[in-house]
Amino acid sequence: MSQLSNNPIEMHEPGGQVLIITEAAALKIHELLQEEGEPNLCLRISIMGGGCSGFQYQFSFDDQISEEDVVVAKAIPNGEAKVLVDMLSLPYLQGATVDYKNDANGERFVLNNPHAKTTCGCGSSFDV
Repeated sequence: MSQLSNNPIEMHEPGGQVLIITEAAALKIHELLQEEGEPNLCLRISIMGGGCSGFQYQFSFDDQISEEDVVVAKAIPNGEAKVLVDMLSLPYLQGATVDYKNDANGERFVLNNPHAKTTCGCGSSFDV
């Protein structure tokens, strides 16, 4: 597995407040990567057009870090969890909180986005 790292911008919480990662989200990211045997992957969060409210969140794991990515790291007891945000998605995610929920609606990553004026019922799309 190769990792492209041409000088991405790296922020460590609670530093620049580009994105806030809760401890629950960081622990789940770390747990998923350990289960996959891929501890060097990062959770990528991006914004795509579509969804019932205009924009939708996309979550994926990625080992490619470009110079256009902002890397937000959260320290946890067994290491650190990293989240990648590309420069096109950054204005829509600035100041958002990434959390992980396990409740009656299931297990999922959740974004509390201060830029979202409206969201859909499932929380996966929003409008600004």
